[in-house]
Amino acid sequence: MTKLPHDALVFVGDGRKALFLRNAGDDKIVDLRTERVFAEDNPPTHEQGTDRPGRGFASAGTGRRSAMEETDWHHLEEHRFVARVAKALEGVVRERSVPAIVIAAPPKALADLRTALHADVKAKIVAELGKDLTQYPVDEIERHLHS
Repeated sequence: MTKLPHDALVFVGDGRKALFLRNAGDDKIVDLRTERVFAEDNPPTHEQGTDRPGRGFASAGTGRRSAMEETDWHHLEEHRFVARVAKALEGVVRERSVPAIVIAAPPKALADLRTALHADVKAKIVAELGKDLTQYPVDEIERHLHS
């Protein structure tokens, strides 16, 4: 893993929870401290959407109909959450001089995050880890960053 300079930011997140961790140590001894936690309740789609999928006609006059795909409210909310967290990350980068950013997120959330991040934030990223570390305590996250 890339060495983390003092005050580097480590983003650990998925579609429902995100942590902003700051390296209070140096590039030799990482000492992550929690700066900010984002967490949202995002129930499964079947608890959020109650309408049945609509039906559409294939073409006028044919009389054939087909079902439309049901909206995945859970997935949609995960996209929105990632966009909000990306905006908050941009704010942190603009507020203070962040020397480097490391991102740890599951592949799907990582892809959403790449799309949502501003170019100024992307320029600070020194490493990405395609793992969900949101359920781990900070000391275990430190170990994952070193492996």
